[in-house]
Parts: sequence; C-alpha cells; structure tokens
Amino acid sequence: MVGPNYHRPVVQPPTAFRDLRESPQAQAQVASYADLPWWQVFQDPQLQDLIHTALKQNYDMQLATERINAERAQLAITRSYLFPQIQGNGNFTGGKEQSFQSKSNFLALTADAAFQLDFFGKLRRETEAARAQLLATEDAQRTVMLTLVSDVSSDYFTLLQLDLELQITRDTVKTQRDSVKLTSLRLDHGVATKLDVLQAQQVLDTANAQIPDLERQIGQEEDAISILIGEYPQSVPRGRPLTEQALPPDVPPGLPSALLERRPDIREAEQMLVAANAEIGVAKASFFPQISLTGSGGGAFGRSSVFSSLMSSQAGIWSYGVQVTQPIFTGGALRGNLHLAESQHKQALIAYKQAIQHAFGDVSDALIGYQKFYEVRVRQEQAVADLEESVRLSIMRYQGGTATYLEVLDGQRSLFAAELTLAEARGNEYQSLVQLYRALGGGWQT
Repeated sequence: MVGPNYHRPVVQPPTAFRDLRESPQAQAQVASYADLPWWQVFQDPQLQDLIHTALKQNYDMQLATERINAERAQLAITRSYLFPQIQGNGNFTGGKEQSFQSKSNFLALTADAAFQLDFFGKLRRETEAARAQLLATEDAQRTVMLTLVSDVSSDYFTLLQLDLELQITRDTVKTQRDSVKLTSLRLDHGVATKLDVLQAQQVLDTANAQIPDLERQIGQEEDAISILIGEYPQSVPRGRPLTEQALPPDVPPGLPSALLERRPDIREAEQMLVAANAEIGVAKASFFPQISLTGSGGGAFGRSSVFSSLMSSQAGIWSYGVQVTQPIFTGGALRGNLHLAESQHKQALIAYKQAIQHAFGDVSDALIGYQKFYEVRVRQEQAVADLEESVRLSIMRYQGGTATYLEVLDGQRSLFAAELTLAEARGNEYQSLVQLYRALGGGWQT
C-alpha cells in the first residue's frame, strides 16, 4: 500500500498533575477515581434512576447511536469494493414475425463479474479510513454519554442546593415571624420601641422576597433535568438532601499517561488522525493505474421456427477482459488532492495535540476547584456556627436591656446570608466533584 502507515504521534504528557502541595488528592496514583462506573460515584438512588432514564431516552444519545449505525454501514459499503462485484441478468424475448410467419422464444441468463485489483492499496486505505471514522464515532458517543451523565448529575445537585436554600429561607421566615410577634408583644408592654418592630420586620420581608425567586429557579432547573432525561417539563423527584449526599474521602486522579486512553474525546481525535493519515494513501494511490478484471458468462435458451434447423435450442455465452486506467493529465487535480489530504492530516494532528492539552487543563482546574471548594465549605461552616452563637448572645443582651435590637438585627441578617452562602458552598463542592470525574474521563462506562 502506498502512503504512510499510522504511528501514534509522540506526545509527552506531564509526569504528574499540577501539584497542589497540601492536597493529597493531587498525587498521581495508578488507580483513578474515573475508573469507577458512574453508579458507584453517584450513590443517590434517585439520581441513578435519572441517569438511567437519560441514557435511554435522551435525544442526543439516540442521535449518537444512530451515527454509529450509519458509520458501520458506510464501512460495509467501502469494504465491499475489496471483493468481486457480481450481478445476474435475465432477458426473455418472444414474438411472431408476420412476413416469414415465424415464431420465436428466447431466454438469456448471464452473470457479470468485475474485480478491481488493489495493487497500490487505494481500496484498503479507504477501508482503513472508514474503520477509523467508525471508531471515532463510537468515541464521540462515549463523549456524549460522559457529558450526559455529568450534566444530569450537575443539574441534580444544583436542584438540591436550591432546595436547601429554599428550606433555609422558609426556616428564617418562620423564625422571624416569631421574632416580630415577640417584639410586638414587648412593644405592647412598653419594653420595646416601634423601631424594634420595624427592624424585625425587615429581615422577615427580605426572606419572604427571596422565596418566589428560589421557586422560579427550582422550576426551571426541574425543566432542564426533564429535557435531559427525554421527558416533557415536569417535577423531578428527590432522593437524599444535599447535606446527606456522600463525598469520597479521597479522589485519586491516576497516572497522567492513562488520561490519553480514558478520555473519549482524545481517543476520538486520534481516530480522526488515523483516518486522515489513511486518506493520504488514497490520494497517492490515485496517481497509479487502476486495473480491473471483468468477466461474463451464461447461456441463451430458446427456438425459432425459421432457424430451428440452423440454431440449437441452447448456446453458451462468455467473455472476459482487463481494463487499465492511468491518469495522464488532470490539470493538477491529483496533486491538489494529495496536498489537501496532507493538510487535513496536519489539522487532525494539531487537533489531537490540542485535545490532550485541554484535557490536562480540565483536570488541573477540576483538582484545584474540588480542593478549594472543600476548604470554602469547611470555613463557611465555622462562620455559620460563630454567627449562630453571636445571634444567641445578642438576643440575650437585648432581652436583658444591655443591647439595642439593631445588634440583633445585624446578627440575624449576617446569619441568614451566611447560611445561604454555606448552601452554595456545599453545592459548589458537589459540582466540582462532578467536573473532576468528567475531566478524568469517567462516566461513559455502561
């Protein structure tokens, strides 16, 4: 076969993922978190049901599967030209000649065969390219699957985060209603002022105003999940609340070199490179002669009343030939086609290297995000605990007459905002876990 045989390009991956120094999760290990199938990573039964449904019903997933079927059919078509092409023909004629008062009936049955000799590997290179296209399409489906699993998981954790924020807001409304009643009662007994009541009402009004917006976000998030799982917009059942979702104690990224095999987008880019490399061979083979063998055989059966004495009732038919086609002058089309194939190969090589670079960037960002969001969540938990104690003490001071209600009001406002920030921090931590799992190439195992 003319043209270059494929050899994987030498791409030197980093020896380790970007070191976060104090993060044990950044240390490369042979085992990777992405080696786990998604149902072991996302252990909420309700989330697992949503992912199962999405993999069956999502339209992007169905399209990706049908593209595989189309490429498999295309490979069968391309590969068929490596074999002889045989077809049968049948022809029956009959009638009566008025002038000679003759009658005739003839049946001719023949089989034609054509076989192109692939001396220079054009057909084999085309088959090689088609096979690589099929493998690339299969990897593209895995990319769709990985994206779908991570999108459903990400939206589900966002939904749980909004549920938590709504619960915090409703609890704040309930607490502040009691606070307003208590302050009004103190006003009736002359131990509080009208300003104290209005200040207590401010926190209640602020919390009440956030409830409709949170409900709007929850409804839209449910719609997004419904579309992902292939359903019309509807409510989405929940499993465990966000505060009870499991987080792994350790998330090993694995060896950097293994990322090249695990990420389906990198594998897809490499198969496109294989196909482009084979197309160079196809373009080069077009410069050489194309040689085809042809043959035909069969028989004619019948009789004529005029020539019955001269013609037997059956006769054999056969022929054979060789056809050679050699391009002589094409106005530069063949050379241009070769240059086009070489340029497309270079583009595929650049895309392959770029996919690797982006993959390591994704992993580095995800590792940093997961570690830092964990630290944010831990510190925010401490901030909420401190504010809860501060509000408790300020209420005691106000009831004892040693502080104004403004001190209580400031503490309650700060606590409400801190609790919402903590809910967001929890959500970000789970989101970063999903992104890390996706960046490492996990989520397409079936």
